[in-house]
This record gives sequence, C-alpha cells and structure tokens, in this order.
Amino acid sequence: MSGAFLEYDLAAEVDRLRHEAAWQSGQNARTLAKYDDLRLVVVALQRGTKMAEHKSDGRIAVQVISGHVRIHADGRTFDLRAGGLLTLERAVPHDVEAIDESALLLTIAWPGRG
Repeated sequence: MSGAFLEYDLAAEVDRLRHEAAWQSGQNARTLAKYDDLRLVVVALQRGTKMAEHKSDGRIAVQVISGHVRIHADGRTFDLRAGGLLTLERAVPHDVEAIDESALLLTIAWPGRG
C-alpha cells in the first residue's frame, strides 16, 4: 500500500467492493495507499446508507466517483454527484448519506506526520 508509485483502476476497485461479503452491510471500503502522512481510501455505499457524524485528525478530500451523496458539515449541506469534490479542514465533524448507490475516493492528509 505504499511505494514510489501505485496505480489503480477505480472502477474495478469499486466493482470489487460491491462483490465482497462486507457489501451486505450497506458499505465497504479499501485503503489503496497508506503512507505516514497520507491515506487514499475507496468507499462504496448502498443507497440510503448513512455514515454517522465523525471527524478526521487530518484534512480530507471527498471525491464522488459515482452516484450522489449528501454531506453535512459545519452547519452546511453539500450535495455531491459524480465528479464532485469537497475538502474539509481537520477535525470538522461531518456525516455522509448516500442518496443513490455511490462510490467515493477519500483522501486524508496529516501535516507534519511524514
């Protein structure tokens, strides 16, 4: 999960997540890259799945690969569809709701940890 370079086919990764047993829970995820100061995680969500409010110690970017999600953060609501991107400062509480079956690429960065 770390190295000088990593290459992934995101559509194939999402398809794989949707065929694993964990998909029956409504969501599944896989860490694609794991460095001291950076994580890349692909997440698949079934329609109607909600991720309860949580926060990250690092800054995050959420890119919608497919579908439609709604993210509540800092008193605002963000409707993101395929191609949409949202960044959040570290420690901002947020929740995620899949309006449609969706796939996300989550990037987490921790400054000063590398």
